Amino acid sequence: MKSVTIASSGGAMIALRVYESASPERASVVIGGAMGVRQDYYAPFAEWLAGQGFRVTTFDYRGSGESLPDTAHGGLRGFKADLFDWASDYEAVVDGAKAAMPDAPLYLLGHSLGAQLPGLLNNQSKIDGLVSIAAGSGYWRDNAPQLKRMVLYFWYVLVPLATRLYGYFPGRKLKKVGDLPAGVMLQWRKWCLNPEYSVGAEGEGARRSYARARFPVLALSITDDELMTWRGTQNLIKLYTDAPRSFERITPADLGVKRIGHFGFFRQQFSDSLWPRTVQMLERMQPLPAQAGVAGTTA
Repeated sequence: MKSVTIASSGGAMIALRVYESASPERASVVIGGAMGVRQDYYAPFAEWLAGQGFRVTTFDYRGSGESLPDTAHGGLRGFKADLFDWASDYEAVVDGAKAAMPDAPLYLLGHSLGAQLPGLLNNQSKIDGLVSIAAGSGYWRDNAPQLKRMVLYFWYVLVPLATRLYGYFPGRKLKKVGDLPAGVMLQWRKWCLNPEYSVGAEGEGARRSYARARFPVLALSITDDELMTWRGTQNLIKLYTDAPRSFERITPADLGVKRIGHFGFFRQQFSDSLWPRTVQMLERMQPLPAQAGVAGTTA
């Protein structure tokens, strides 16, 4: 693994990590993280996937993880960033990954928010496919029942008050989501209160942007996801109106475990079960060379 810093829009510097395979690399994969989740979380999975013959890139959106600049002495208080800025960061990472392997397929593996933002990217022509993991519309009526019970208090009371008081959303103090720039949190709030989520909140420009996507989208929905419902997953993927779309549902019982949840896919315990499915999903999008020294797929 090597750490790299690249420039995004407005001069923001984005910290990313590149995991290179010891064998000839079949394709490039960019992992787009969930809201409030640092790239550290994806490191074990990224290392494993690189071992299957992929060049893997992870990153932190501006104002989060290693992409919070040293000049932000007050932390996130007053830090300027919104979800369009985060989409620009995603774009910059895709541009860099494509430049490193211009003749190879480039796939996105989006966890939650990481599968929502690709519809807003301006460089969609560089993307050969999106694997969506535990992602869905954040519209509050699409939330899982246990989340729905408190989400209106969250959006109408806690988020406005805490963000105004601190100058950012202090998620670590509140043990909810994580620390986020005020602009990101307040824009996300607007999305989550709109029945059509991002395209409803942002209007025709966003709707047209999602409609421009032509890369295949394969969504993996997890039945015990405590945040995203099956309906929410369907409603998100429907925003990619002209993209080839498919779905897979998985239950903990399929794997002989008690729980997977919203974050479980990337845990080491699933390295022999869920993780190999990633390679299968990528191979269904486009035939890939076999990993060096291995006949057929790695699954």
